[in-house]
Amino acid sequence: MDAKFFPYINVIDPMVKRMAIRRAGVIVNVIGNGGKIASPVHLAGGAANAALMLATAGLATGYASAGIRVVGVNPGLTDTDRVDEGLASTARLEGIGRDEARAQAIARIPLGRMAEPEEIADVVVFFASRRASYVTGVTLTMDGAGTPCVV
Repeated sequence: MDAKFFPYINVIDPMVKRMAIRRAGVIVNVIGNGGKIASPVHLAGGAANAALMLATAGLATGYASAGIRVVGVNPGLTDTDRVDEGLASTARLEGIGRDEARAQAIARIPLGRMAEPEEIADVVVFFASRRASYVTGVTLTMDGAGTPCVV
């Protein structure tokens, strides 16, 4: 919670109040699917993600009448150095090579590839734009259909 949840809340709290005075603003939280899918190796991070998704929905409801929108994005595996580090850890734990760990991770993604960072950024920019002016209180999962569900 100290690493994942409270840093968001500590920034959001004073900013959303200023936005409310201004009667305009958008908050886009980049969260993570660990809050939707329980994992025994990701309990603390998953709990923080779930709390942040709930806070996103609650803040959206609480501040909508002040003209504030609050949305979330849950990226799946994205081709970044951080994901590479995680795959290296997985490879060491499972006694396989990095390339095999990467191939196994990609094989679990129905779209057949990881997201590019720009694809996640494009959605964040869209959510922050006027083109998404009626979108609030939702968290969009972007994981290539890795966790197909109806919400």
